[in-house]
Amino acid sequence: MTQRPPVTSALDEETARAELYGLLALLYYAPPPASLLAQLRVAATEAPAAGAFLEEPWRALVAVARDMADEAVAREYDALFGGVGKPEVYLFGSHYLSGFLNEKPLAQLRGALAGLGLARDEAMPETEDHVAYLCEVMRYLIAGDEVEVANLARQREFFGDHLQPWIVPMCNAIAAHPKARFYAALAVFTRAFAEVESQGFDMLD
Repeated sequence: MTQRPPVTSALDEETARAELYGLLALLYYAPPPASLLAQLRVAATEAPAAGAFLEEPWRALVAVARDMADEAVAREYDALFGGVGKPEVYLFGSHYLSGFLNEKPLAQLRGALAGLGLARDEAMPETEDHVAYLCEVMRYLIAGDEVEVANLARQREFFGDHLQPWIVPMCNAIAAHPKARFYAALAVFTRAFAEVESQGFDMLD
């Protein structure tokens, strides 16, 4: 089993956070490609970021990835989040915040993104409140080169306004769904990661 090197600096911790947000964005955006699942199956099963709280849900996610075929994971994604019309589980913040899609929370989010100098790629069919999009924004706010935008204050504000209020209810809905196996494990890990992020931002007071 590959051993992950210990986190030795704040920079390493930030890199790990950015990588996790990037991984979540990929896994929630579409059925994961074979190359991504292959990397997940050989991942170290120690905590992927500082804090042992993440170790068990990460180990469970890797174990499920190793046990399921690529096609089974893709079918599960489509069964939960795809299809024509109403999905089994929504991945959009507006649904959890207002009960409807394309409502006031989305308009507020677009205003916040404009303030960060960000805008949705026109090639992306989903609205900006898709969890994958928001995770990618968080990755940018952690790893971006523009220090006036990519800093802890901006991360805390964006997470608190646009992810924290609804990501746990979304994870609970996925984890409880009878068709979910891989994505149930991912939801449990996402929920744990969100809790670590919330606690970390609270410590900034």
